[in-house]
Parts: sequence; C-alpha cells; structure tokens
Amino acid sequence: MSQDKKVEEKLLRREKRYEIEQRMMEKRSEEYEVLEEVFDKPTLMTIYHFMDTGAVRKISGIVNSGKESRIYHGVGVNKRELALKIYLVVSAEFKKGMLMYIQGDPRFRRVKRDTKSLIYAWALKEYKNLQKAYRSGVRVPKPIAVRNNVLVMEFIGKDGVSAPLLREVQLEHSKEVYQVLLEIVKRLYQKAHLVHGDVSEYNIMVWKGELVLFDISQAVPIEHPMANQFLRRDIRNLNNYFEKIGVQVNPLEDVYRWVTESD
Repeated sequence: MSQDKKVEEKLLRREKRYEIEQRMMEKRSEEYEVLEEVFDKPTLMTIYHFMDTGAVRKISGIVNSGKESRIYHGVGVNKRELALKIYLVVSAEFKKGMLMYIQGDPRFRRVKRDTKSLIYAWALKEYKNLQKAYRSGVRVPKPIAVRNNVLVMEFIGKDGVSAPLLREVQLEHSKEVYQVLLEIVKRLYQKAHLVHGDVSEYNIMVWKGELVLFDISQAVPIEHPMANQFLRRDIRNLNNYFEKIGVQVNPLEDVYRWVTESD
C-alpha cells in the first residue's frame, strides 16, 4: 500500500470519528464524560454503523443506567423513538451469572467464554428473545437491530421519558392485572416457547393501557434444563407482589400446570 493511500485512510478514519462525535453530541456538557465512558472505540463504530445505515438518526441522552448496561434515547426513521441498549464490560460475578442462562440454550452452544464474546452473545440473545416474544403476540419492545454490544429497539414512553414500571402505578383492577400477567407468562411459554426467568414488578411497564414486558435477555427456551425452575420463580415473583398489594393469588403449582399444559 502506497504512503499516500495510508494517509488517505488515516484521514478517513479521523473524519468518521469526528462525524460520530458531532452527530451524537450536540452539546458538550456534563453528559460528555458519561458518553465517553460508555462509548469506547468499538462501541462508537457499532453506533456509527447504525447511523450510517439510517437505523438510528440521532441519540439524545441517557434514560437509564445499570451495572450491566445503559439505555439511551434515540430517534430513527420517521422520527420514531428508539431505545439503544448498550451492554458494558461486565464484572466477573455477572459473567458467571450469564453462563447459567447461556449454557443449555441450543442457540448459543458454540459461544466462547471470553468477556467480549459473552457480551455480544447476551445482546444477540435479548434480540432473538424479543423477536420470538413479539411474533408470538407478547407485548415487548419491538426489536429493530442488534450488532456487537448494541441493541436497538422500540422506546416505550414519550419524548425520552420512559413509561412507568408496574410497581410505580396505582392499580385499580389488581386482580385483572394479575390474571393478564399470568396469561402473558403462558403465551410466552406456549407460543414463543420461552421462559422469562426474571418476571417481577421491576421489569413490566404500563403504557397506553398495556403491560409491556422488558429486560428479556436472560429468557431461556423451554427445553433449557433450568426452564421449569425459572418458570416457578416467575410465578412466585408475581404471586409475592400481588399478595403484598392485597390480591388473592392462585397456588403456584396450579398456575405452573395451567401455563405448561396445552389447552
């Protein structure tokens, strides 16, 4: 490769980096340091890919931050609001926790055990789980795209403000809501052939009269060796929450049989 060609490619890389920064950061503020902390070079290039293909037109700010990921609000085609979930480098403890859900899942039989491979698999796992749930009629954020450690999906809320969690809403018909959630668990099992594994009042949003299930990365196929254990945990979580707010719940094993037995 000639020296002129090398210089040209170097300039092009710098130009791409500058364009990313300009398109994602309209103002340099306190948020800048947070963005720099999350957006390492590989992540920046992944986001640039989404912006270059038109899947994401703009990123406007952080919505939620956790130990394993951060959610950013974005805008896509036709000004559609998007959520960008960016998976971070994980702790050894979380990495160990990931394996419990990945091992036994035939879709990820050949995943390597290094941190980067696990994070990329985790993002892909959530995307595929969202696809299966969405196609089966379970109300989840619609998946848009995934690449490396970045998942793009429908934003549940308006103008960058997330919809409230179930635990934040004053329920008028608690018994009916309880039953609807059990039906969601059953549809997920019967139609999508998935068990969520972490259903609770913390990962259900209430939006426009609907219950929206999210944080579905840990969901496993029903043939997973721990699927039955995870399903019982989901039912127990729902029963515990609704019991606390005064709802007469159904016995766990009765619900388990109802969910798993074909109609």
